[in-house]
Amino acid sequence: MDDPAQLSEYGKILLIAIVGILLVCVTILLAKILSPKKPTPEKLSTYECGEETTGNAWVQINPRFYVIALVFLLFDVELIFVFPWATVFGSRELVAADGRWGWFTLVEMGMFLGILVVGLVYVWKRGDISWIKPAHVRPRVSVGIPATAYEQLNNKKYQVLDYKETVSSETVDTDTKVARSGGLGFRPKFKKSN
Repeated sequence: MDDPAQLSEYGKILLIAIVGILLVCVTILLAKILSPKKPTPEKLSTYECGEETTGNAWVQINPRFYVIALVFLLFDVELIFVFPWATVFGSRELVAADGRWGWFTLVEMGMFLGILVVGLVYVWKRGDISWIKPAHVRPRVSVGIPATAYEQLNNKKYQVLDYKETVSSETVDTDTKVARSGGLGFRPKFKKSN
């Protein structure tokens, strides 16, 4: 490395990073310049997995999905660190060079796993891992109306009128005392002011 014209190892990494950034920027710029710009309602509509969109995008999703996904991701990333550690820890050359190497790496991994176990216990005690389904409870309200009155209303047979059927204005419904007129719906009777 006596020759100043040679790149250091960090210089090579920097050169690769600059080339990667330039390639990404150039392809995005070329796509922006060369792509046809003919927007239509079909092109501007939302596309999701080949299905037509229905309803509003603002749906409520249980936040436990996100918490469980983050906890899974945390322990998944833990495995990424444990496998390389195990291969280096098993290296006979490093252990032969210094006997303390094995103990140091064992204590280091014990601390790493201990922190993760403390985090798992914390999340477990908070109840974020358990998937609790809500117990549906029928609301009970004490009112002064007896239950038999509700049973009478529910058991009574009502006459269902066809909404297309026109009723003359002289016909009066005997149950509700509301005069029906021609057309849809009803016309309420108001008291005449004197």
